[in-house]
Amino acid sequence: MTEPQLSLVVITRNEAHRITRCLASVPCADERVVLDSFSTDDTVALARAAGATVLESADWPGFGRQKNRAIAAARGRWVLSLDADEAPGPELARAIAALMAADARGEPLADAYWLSRRSRWCGREVRFGDWRGDRVLRLFRRGRARFSDDVVHERLLCDGVEARLPGVLLHDSVDSPEDAREKAERYARLGAQRLRERGRGGLMQALAHGGWSFLRGYLLRLGLLDGRAGLAIATLNARSTYLRYRLAGLPAPASPSDGDTR
Repeated sequence: MTEPQLSLVVITRNEAHRITRCLASVPCADERVVLDSFSTDDTVALARAAGATVLESADWPGFGRQKNRAIAAARGRWVLSLDADEAPGPELARAIAALMAADARGEPLADAYWLSRRSRWCGREVRFGDWRGDRVLRLFRRGRARFSDDVVHERLLCDGVEARLPGVLLHDSVDSPEDAREKAERYARLGAQRLRERGRGGLMQALAHGGWSFLRGYLLRLGLLDGRAGLAIATLNARSTYLRYRLAGLPAPASPSDGDTR
Protein backbone atom coordinates (compact mmCIF):
# COMPACT_ATOMS: atom_id res chain seq x y z
CA MET A 1 0.00 0.00 0.00
CA THR A 2 1.36 3.41 -0.99
CA GLU A 3 2.27 5.66 1.92
CA PRO A 4 0.10 8.80 2.03
CA GLN A 5 1.94 12.09 1.86
CA LEU A 6 -0.33 14.12 4.16
CA SER A 7 -2.66 12.80 6.87
CA LEU A 8 -5.34 15.12 8.24
CA VAL A 9 -6.09 14.03 11.82
CA VAL A 10 -9.09 15.15 13.92
CA ILE A 11 -10.47 14.07 17.30
CA THR A 12 -14.22 14.47 17.72
CA ARG A 13 -17.26 14.22 19.90
CA ASN A 14 -20.67 15.38 18.61
CA GLU A 15 -19.24 17.48 15.76
CA ALA A 16 -21.82 16.61 13.08
CA HIS A 17 -22.48 20.29 12.38
CA ARG A 18 -18.91 20.96 11.23
CA ILE A 19 -16.88 17.78 10.69
CA THR A 20 -17.62 17.69 6.94
CA ARG A 21 -16.27 21.23 6.45
CA CYS A 22 -13.18 20.46 8.47
CA LEU A 23 -12.35 17.29 6.55
CA ALA A 24 -12.93 18.99 3.19
CA SER A 25 -10.82 22.05 4.04
CA VAL A 26 -7.48 20.47 3.07
CA PRO A 27 -7.93 19.13 -0.48
CA CYS A 28 -4.31 17.98 -0.75
CA ALA A 29 -4.63 15.57 2.20
CA ASP A 30 -4.61 12.01 0.86
CA GLU A 31 -5.55 10.42 4.20
CA ARG A 32 -8.10 11.56 6.78
CA VAL A 33 -8.21 10.02 10.24
CA VAL A 34 -10.95 10.72 12.79
CA LEU A 35 -10.77 9.43 16.36
CA ASP A 36 -14.22 9.77 17.89
CA SER A 37 -15.19 9.76 21.57
CA PHE A 38 -18.73 8.58 22.24
CA SER A 39 -20.57 10.79 19.71
CA THR A 40 -24.34 10.53 19.91
CA ASP A 41 -25.01 12.49 16.71
CA ASP A 42 -24.06 11.77 13.07
CA THR A 43 -20.36 12.63 13.43
CA VAL A 44 -19.11 9.12 12.68
CA ALA A 45 -21.38 8.60 9.67
CA LEU A 46 -20.54 11.99 8.20
CA ALA A 47 -16.81 11.49 8.70
CA ARG A 48 -16.96 8.15 6.91
CA ALA A 49 -19.01 9.72 4.11
CA ALA A 50 -16.24 12.31 3.75
CA GLY A 51 -13.72 9.52 3.17
CA ALA A 52 -12.17 9.43 6.63
CA THR A 53 -10.90 6.39 8.44
CA VAL A 54 -12.91 6.51 11.68
CA LEU A 55 -11.71 4.97 14.93
CA GLU A 56 -13.79 4.96 18.09
CA SER A 57 -12.21 5.46 21.49
CA ALA A 58 -13.02 3.19 24.42
CA ASP A 59 -12.10 5.81 27.02
CA TRP A 60 -11.09 9.46 27.42
CA PRO A 61 -7.47 10.11 28.50
CA GLY A 62 -7.50 13.88 27.95
CA PHE A 63 -6.88 16.05 24.89
CA GLY A 64 -3.12 15.55 24.60
CA ARG A 65 -3.09 11.77 24.84
CA GLN A 66 -6.17 11.44 22.64
CA LYS A 67 -4.50 13.48 19.90
CA ASN A 68 -1.39 11.33 20.18
CA ARG A 69 -3.57 8.25 19.69
CA ALA A 70 -4.97 9.78 16.51
CA ILE A 71 -1.48 10.66 15.27
CA ALA A 72 -0.35 7.08 15.90
CA ALA A 73 -3.11 5.88 13.55
CA ALA A 74 -1.95 8.15 10.70
CA ARG A 75 0.28 6.75 7.95
CA GLY A 76 1.28 9.93 6.11
CA ARG A 77 4.82 11.31 5.91
CA TRP A 78 3.27 14.55 7.17
CA VAL A 79 0.50 15.06 9.69
CA LEU A 80 -1.86 18.03 10.03
CA SER A 81 -3.74 17.96 13.34
CA LEU A 82 -6.90 20.07 13.36
CA ASP A 83 -9.76 20.53 15.78
CA ALA A 84 -13.21 19.98 14.28
CA ASP A 85 -13.98 23.71 14.59
CA GLU A 86 -10.92 24.68 12.51
CA ALA A 87 -10.39 24.97 8.76
CA PRO A 88 -7.54 26.53 6.75
CA GLY A 89 -8.45 29.65 4.81
CA PRO A 90 -7.73 29.68 1.04
CA GLU A 91 -4.20 31.11 1.34
CA LEU A 92 -3.19 28.61 4.01
CA ALA A 93 -4.70 25.70 2.05
CA ARG A 94 -2.59 26.75 -0.97
CA ALA A 95 0.51 27.06 1.22
CA ILE A 96 0.01 23.53 2.57
CA ALA A 97 -0.40 22.18 -0.96
CA ALA A 98 2.75 24.03 -2.08
CA LEU A 99 4.66 22.57 0.86
CA MET A 100 3.58 19.06 -0.09
CA ALA A 101 4.66 19.70 -3.68
CA ALA A 102 8.06 20.90 -2.43
CA ASP A 103 8.35 17.76 -0.31
CA ALA A 104 7.59 15.59 -3.35
CA ARG A 105 10.43 17.34 -5.20
CA GLY A 106 12.81 16.55 -2.37
CA GLU A 107 13.39 20.16 -1.33
CA PRO A 108 14.76 20.81 2.19
CA LEU A 109 11.94 21.69 4.59
CA ALA A 110 11.42 22.34 8.28
CA ASP A 111 10.14 19.57 10.53
CA ALA A 112 7.05 21.41 11.80
CA TYR A 113 5.08 24.52 10.85
CA TRP A 114 3.25 27.17 12.87
CA LEU A 115 -0.13 28.35 11.59
CA SER A 116 -1.62 31.75 12.37
CA ARG A 117 -5.09 31.26 13.80
CA ARG A 118 -7.99 33.71 13.63
CA SER A 119 -10.94 32.95 15.88
CA ARG A 120 -14.60 33.84 15.46
CA TRP A 121 -17.19 34.49 18.16
CA CYS A 122 -20.69 33.46 17.05
CA GLY A 123 -19.60 33.97 13.44
CA ARG A 124 -17.88 37.32 14.08
CA GLU A 125 -14.14 37.62 13.61
CA VAL A 126 -12.20 38.65 16.72
CA ARG A 127 -9.12 40.81 16.19
CA PHE A 128 -8.13 41.90 19.69
CA GLY A 129 -8.02 40.67 23.29
CA ASP A 130 -6.60 37.34 24.38
CA TRP A 131 -7.30 35.80 20.98
CA ARG A 132 -5.15 38.33 19.14
CA GLY A 133 -1.93 37.08 17.54
CA ASP A 134 -2.84 33.44 18.14
CA ARG A 135 -0.71 30.79 16.45
CA VAL A 136 -0.56 27.01 16.75
CA LEU A 137 1.99 24.36 15.79
CA ARG A 138 -0.03 21.78 13.86
CA LEU A 139 1.70 20.58 10.67
CA PHE A 140 4.70 18.28 11.12
CA ARG A 141 6.67 15.34 9.82
CA ARG A 142 5.34 12.13 11.30
CA GLY A 143 7.62 10.99 14.08
CA ARG A 144 9.12 14.42 14.73
CA ALA A 145 6.44 15.84 17.04
CA ARG A 146 3.87 14.77 19.62
CA PHE A 147 1.37 16.48 21.87
CA SER A 148 2.02 17.03 25.55
CA ASP A 149 0.05 14.75 27.87
CA ASP A 150 -1.96 17.67 29.29
CA VAL A 151 -5.62 16.92 29.91
CA VAL A 152 -6.52 20.31 28.37
CA HIS A 153 -4.58 23.11 26.63
CA GLU A 154 -2.19 20.56 25.15
CA ARG A 155 0.85 21.71 23.16
CA LEU A 156 2.59 20.13 20.19
CA LEU A 157 6.22 19.43 21.05
CA CYS A 158 8.58 19.27 18.06
CA ASP A 159 11.95 17.56 17.94
CA GLY A 160 13.40 19.52 15.04
CA VAL A 161 13.35 22.72 12.99
CA GLU A 162 10.20 24.88 13.08
CA ALA A 163 8.97 27.45 10.54
CA ARG A 164 5.77 29.32 9.73
CA LEU A 165 3.31 29.07 6.84
CA PRO A 166 1.45 32.05 5.33
CA GLY A 167 -2.30 32.29 5.55
CA VAL A 168 -4.81 31.86 8.35
CA LEU A 169 -6.40 28.93 10.16
CA LEU A 170 -10.03 29.88 10.73
CA HIS A 171 -11.32 28.90 14.15
CA ASP A 172 -15.05 28.93 14.89
CA SER A 173 -14.36 28.83 18.59
CA VAL A 174 -17.86 29.68 19.83
CA ASP A 175 -21.18 28.99 18.11
CA SER A 176 -23.43 30.67 20.70
CA PRO A 177 -23.22 32.31 24.15
CA GLU A 178 -24.61 29.07 25.62
CA ASP A 179 -21.87 27.09 23.89
CA ALA A 180 -19.29 29.53 25.28
CA ARG A 181 -20.52 29.17 28.86
CA GLU A 182 -20.58 25.38 28.65
CA LYS A 183 -17.09 25.29 27.16
CA ALA A 184 -15.69 27.70 29.76
CA GLU A 185 -17.03 25.60 32.63
CA ARG A 186 -15.86 22.34 31.07
CA TYR A 187 -12.34 23.67 30.52
CA ALA A 188 -12.32 25.05 34.07
CA ARG A 189 -13.06 21.59 35.46
CA LEU A 190 -10.30 20.03 33.40
CA GLY A 191 -7.82 22.80 34.21
CA ALA A 192 -8.58 22.56 37.93
CA GLN A 193 -7.29 19.02 37.95
CA ARG A 194 -3.88 20.17 36.70
CA LEU A 195 -3.72 23.09 39.17
CA ARG A 196 -4.67 20.79 42.04
CA GLU A 197 -1.80 18.46 41.16
CA ARG A 198 0.57 21.45 41.41
CA GLY A 199 -0.78 22.47 44.81
CA ARG A 200 -2.48 25.59 43.47
CA GLY A 201 -6.01 26.91 43.95
CA GLY A 202 -8.28 28.55 46.50
CA LEU A 203 -10.60 31.54 46.75
CA MET A 204 -7.93 34.27 46.90
CA GLN A 205 -6.03 32.89 43.92
CA ALA A 206 -9.33 32.54 42.05
CA LEU A 207 -10.21 36.20 42.64
CA ALA A 208 -6.73 37.45 41.76
CA HIS A 209 -6.26 35.40 38.60
CA GLY A 210 -9.84 35.92 37.43
CA GLY A 211 -9.58 39.69 37.86
CA TRP A 212 -6.23 39.82 36.09
CA SER A 213 -7.60 37.75 33.22
CA PHE A 214 -10.35 40.29 32.62
CA LEU A 215 -8.05 43.34 32.82
CA ARG A 216 -5.48 41.75 30.52
CA GLY A 217 -7.94 40.66 27.84
CA TYR A 218 -10.32 43.62 27.86
CA LEU A 219 -7.99 46.57 28.55
CA LEU A 220 -4.32 45.70 28.08
CA ARG A 221 -4.89 43.63 24.95
CA LEU A 222 -7.62 45.96 23.69
CA GLY A 223 -10.48 43.48 23.70
CA LEU A 224 -12.79 46.48 24.12
CA LEU A 225 -12.18 47.29 20.44
CA ASP A 226 -14.12 44.15 19.51
CA GLY A 227 -17.24 45.65 21.08
CA ARG A 228 -19.76 43.32 22.69
CA ALA A 229 -17.84 40.26 21.53
CA GLY A 230 -14.69 41.57 23.23
CA LEU A 231 -16.54 42.15 26.49
CA ALA A 232 -18.16 38.71 26.35
CA ILE A 233 -14.83 36.97 25.69
CA ALA A 234 -13.03 38.82 28.47
CA THR A 235 -15.85 38.07 30.90
CA LEU A 236 -16.00 34.38 30.04
CA ASN A 237 -12.21 34.01 30.20
CA ALA A 238 -12.26 35.65 33.62
CA ARG A 239 -15.05 33.37 34.79
CA SER A 240 -13.28 30.27 33.50
CA THR A 241 -10.05 31.32 35.22
CA TYR A 242 -11.88 32.04 38.48
CA LEU A 243 -13.64 28.65 38.39
CA ARG A 244 -10.42 26.82 37.55
CA TYR A 245 -8.62 28.16 40.62
CA ARG A 246 -11.68 27.94 42.84
CA LEU A 247 -12.36 24.30 41.96
CA ALA A 248 -8.67 23.45 42.33
CA GLY A 249 -8.91 24.49 45.97
CA LEU A 250 -11.75 22.04 46.63
CA PRO A 251 -11.49 18.26 47.13
CA ALA A 252 -11.17 16.36 43.87
CA PRO A 253 -14.41 14.82 42.55
CA ALA A 254 -14.71 11.05 42.65
CA SER A 255 -14.67 10.68 38.84
CA PRO A 256 -13.02 13.74 37.21
CA SER A 257 -13.52 12.58 33.62
CA ASP A 258 -14.86 14.61 30.75
CA GLY A 259 -14.85 13.19 27.25
CA ASP A 260 -15.85 16.30 25.33
CA THR A 261 -13.63 17.75 22.63
CA ARG A 262 -13.46 21.26 21.37
